[in-house]
Amino acid sequence: MNGYWLGLDCGGSWLKAGLYDREGREAGVERLPLRALSPHPGWAERDMTELWECGSSVIRALLNNTGIPAEQIRGVGISAQGKGLFLLDKNDRPLGNAILSSDRRATEVVRRWQADNIPEKIYPITRQTLWTGHPVSLLRWVKENDPQRYADIGCVLMTHDYLRWCLTGVKGAEESNISESNLYNMNTGRYDPQLTHWLGISEIDDALHPVIGSAEICGEITPQAAAITGLAAGTPVVGGLFDVVSTALCAGLEDEHTLNAVMGTWAVTSGITRGLRNHEPHPYVYGRYVNDGEYIVHEASPTSSGNLEWLTAQWGDISFDEINQSVASLPKAGSDLFFLPFLYGSNAGLEMTSGFYGMQSLHTRAHLLQAVYEGVVFCHMTHLNRMRERFTNVHALRVTGGPAHSDVWMQMLADVSGLTVELPQVEETGCFGAALAAQVGTGLFADFRAAQRSRQLTVRTLEPDAAAHAAYQKKYQHYQFLIEALQGFHARIKESNA
Repeated sequence: MNGYWLGLDCGGSWLKAGLYDREGREAGVERLPLRALSPHPGWAERDMTELWECGSSVIRALLNNTGIPAEQIRGVGISAQGKGLFLLDKNDRPLGNAILSSDRRATEVVRRWQADNIPEKIYPITRQTLWTGHPVSLLRWVKENDPQRYADIGCVLMTHDYLRWCLTGVKGAEESNISESNLYNMNTGRYDPQLTHWLGISEIDDALHPVIGSAEICGEITPQAAAITGLAAGTPVVGGLFDVVSTALCAGLEDEHTLNAVMGTWAVTSGITRGLRNHEPHPYVYGRYVNDGEYIVHEASPTSSGNLEWLTAQWGDISFDEINQSVASLPKAGSDLFFLPFLYGSNAGLEMTSGFYGMQSLHTRAHLLQAVYEGVVFCHMTHLNRMRERFTNVHALRVTGGPAHSDVWMQMLADVSGLTVELPQVEETGCFGAALAAQVGTGLFADFRAAQRSRQLTVRTLEPDAAAHAAYQKKYQHYQFLIEALQGFHARIKESNA
């Protein structure tokens, strides 16, 4: 049977669509930029109608430019950012803008929960931390600050649930994503009304829709969606994947000997395990993985390459090649300049914000760019070091995301971590992972393990440089000193304002 499977990938900055045949060969990929809105400091929103228009346009462009007839597409999957909040009203219309996972408006809500020990209370049930960009934090903020909008909520969704609804008209919450929402009991695999009661948002219980599997066919392309996307009405659509799960799948994670770092808006380090553990050294985030009995475990914060995108947008036209050349022109760890990559949040406390420290007149743009690269790697190290306390036999780190295209940045990660960095040669992990979910769901493969075994994963490796590792260990220690000093500063500010 000839055929193709379509994977849609919705990230922080781009919406992409890819077509793949039964052997996993890419027939084409199309990309469109996504617009984030920030009407107030710390807010990050997305126009839901505009997102659907972008989604339908990228699918239509893919079909037009590949020339593949819609009738040859056997299934559709979606991979997308997790967390955040997409709301429909009681008439199934978008209820205001979507709120993205990098939004910080709910900071005070989370602070109050922390003071009341709510995170410790719910963690054994959800296996989640409480973050400003979680659906529950944002729902509580809406309840307190926009009560009419809260009263109008008819459906609570996340990104790929919303896009799937646009394609099929069927509402559902995909499991790998909703399992990390603080609405889901990780022990039972179901929603838990006890959680919404503790969090003060029990009014939304009736707005939660059925949990669906990643490869479960949960709807078909409607005639209306077919008319604007070019897809054939009746084409099956599967649940899809949280993008962190999609990248772990494409990176070939199968056991506890390899970790996967995702570098995008979020800095994420993930591993795969069987079963839940108690009494761990840190409150690791768990999520449902695609294989029965398996979980994805990770540490994450919005502290990665989105910082570079913001900075270069302020400078104007500078290419990624130019940035890499500038950073490579300087000695490794040779500057006393530091950058804190906390533009969208931090992994060192809610109060922490971004900035350069140690800047002098001798520093050039190249030094600033090098400091950004280093700051992002140092933030990843916070998560990687915690994960290595749990995954104690790790010998390699697989990396996906935009920075994986930079040998300069990846060599820096190898040098700082002291680990072999492995770069899976999968161009678009989100699109490809989503297409794999569609292939499993439509019966091309019995399960995700069979789908992974059918693919010949090509991996390129970079080894750490011992001299650079020693130099970077010293600079990383100084970075940690700076973080501790700033935490003390914010503590004193808090005391003075009390």
